[in-house]
Amino acid sequence: MASTKLYAVVAPLMLVLILSRLAAAAADEQWPASGGGGGRGRKVGGRTAVEDVEGNREVQELGLFCVVEHNRQQHGLGLVFSRVVAAQTQVVAGIKYYLRIIAAAREADYEEQAFDAVVVVKAWVPSREMISFAPAAEQQPGY
Repeated sequence: MASTKLYAVVAPLMLVLILSRLAAAAADEQWPASGGGGGRGRKVGGRTAVEDVEGNREVQELGLFCVVEHNRQQHGLGLVFSRVVAAQTQVVAGIKYYLRIIAAAREADYEEQAFDAVVVVKAWVPSREMISFAPAAEQQPGY
């Protein structure tokens, strides 16, 4: 009789323990960006490299947006967009994109130059805001 009472207490506890381990394992498989292992992977708020930048339509469209916005702010048509060659994302209040853009300067006989741009996308609004656009440094850390 005492063993029946013990079983009635231990069995539900064992079931809860087994189910919690299964849930944790499923969460690690479902969210591989967390690095598995209980969230010890990528740093929250850190930058993540974008794969296949030149084939990524969204990134290329954001690069074009930045060049058009730069031209609008400069009251001219000084740059012609060519392509984005490197990109990183960072989760903020939206997604912040760090872009390395190649554009041709009209006043320099369309010679291609590299520019670094930062743009924030808030999909729920929807909005895009260019934060910065400047000639690229020779060796930009992180690209």
